[in-house]
Amino acid sequence: MRYIERILQPGEKLLYAGTLHWVVYLPAMLLMALAFAALFGATLFPPLVAVAALLAVVACGSFFRAWFRRWTTEVDVTNRRIVYKRGFIRRHTIEVNMDKVESVDVDQSFWGRLLDYGDITIHGTGDTIDPMRGIGAPLDFRNHVTAR
Repeated sequence: MRYIERILQPGEKLLYAGTLHWVVYLPAMLLMALAFAALFGATLFPPLVAVAALLAVVACGSFFRAWFRRWTTEVDVTNRRIVYKRGFIRRHTIEVNMDKVESVDVDQSFWGRLLDYGDITIHGTGDTIDPMRGIGAPLDFRNHVTAR
């Protein structure tokens, strides 16, 4: 069961559920590509098999870390508040009531625009939430917040 489903108040409806973008897997994919290149190079220089094996192990660890980070991060919009949760055992949550939100900033790089991910910063009355980095479909998130 998702975190947001456990904390919904009576009469509160989930409008948008988001998470980190799949781009968090890129370091693992690049390490695995290097492992395959080293394995291919091992046909010419056999000691590269050890390098390929080491790179594959590191790539698997990086993939698991990215998967776990993505699995334990939630970005949700309800009709009453915005909820950002990350972590599993050591959980960090931020909740902002909708009536306290002044603006939602979306920062996207060139690649972020092409792949549809970015950083979201919420400005509220008297407080600003630290940027939520690597969120998938950040414009959809912003539209669900500002459409109210």
